[in-house]
Amino acid sequence: MVAINRNTTRRWNWFDGLITAFMTIAVIAFLYPFWHTLVLSFSTPAFATSLGLKFIPPEVTFDAYKVVFQTNIIYIGYGNTLLRTVAGTALTIVVTYCAAYALSRRSLPFRSTLTFLIVLTMFFSGGLIPMFLVMKSYGLVGTKLALILPMLTSAWNILIARNFIASIGPELEEAALVDGAHPLKIVFLVMFPVSMPIIAVLTIWTAVAHWNAWFDALIYTTSEKDIVLQLVLRRLLIDTQTESTILQSTVAETTSDTIKAATIIVSILPIICVYPFLQKHFAKGIMVGSVKG
Repeated sequence: MVAINRNTTRRWNWFDGLITAFMTIAVIAFLYPFWHTLVLSFSTPAFATSLGLKFIPPEVTFDAYKVVFQTNIIYIGYGNTLLRTVAGTALTIVVTYCAAYALSRRSLPFRSTLTFLIVLTMFFSGGLIPMFLVMKSYGLVGTKLALILPMLTSAWNILIARNFIASIGPELEEAALVDGAHPLKIVFLVMFPVSMPIIAVLTIWTAVAHWNAWFDALIYTTSEKDIVLQLVLRRLLIDTQTESTILQSTVAETTSDTIKAATIIVSILPIICVYPFLQKHFAKGIMVGSVKG
């Protein structure tokens, strides 16, 4: 006979109430700044300049977004950011996966030495000035490659991917070898699909890093045609001259605060839309990649 447990529900105590209240306050504290920015972007100048918390605008207006999309520099920044994000993420995934797969094979000569040299770069770096001099000596300053090549891979990403690949059993490779598969076919057609959880993690990390990057563009770009979206946003937020230029270029009824809020929403919207499709792989990939190997 199966014993029936009558105490299937746990009593609610004061500690549960305390944790619930704390988490509720934390969620509100984390979400309200984003909601405030979203509300501000759809607000009229009168409501935007009023004091107090802003939850729902009394009147919805799209004037701030009209101003944003009437500015040519926004399109230039969007194009360059999309280019560096798509191309940089794709190249990073290929390079990182190949390096991680090689390091996960115990038959690789000098495997331990190579791993040590990669880990060493996590603690020591050449610095900003030597990096700029190297980029300049290769003729990359002032080109879009300067925004992609320095972020092509990282030691942390290689180690996480290596640990994940090393945790996959050798049966798949052995079966493919018995079937006469070429080593490159095994790497990209057998092992790569199995490694999708860690690939999703690397894709999120790399795409977000490229999308949010602005300091490298500030250093390496010399022309307005190479400006990225985050650098446009930075100029709008801290440069009063850029702000005045945008405000004078339109007759829409807006304020600097509504334009800044609309620019922020436009700049983060793609990442918000892409993240839910990759989030299901994130937890599995990061956990397996960090504890195995």
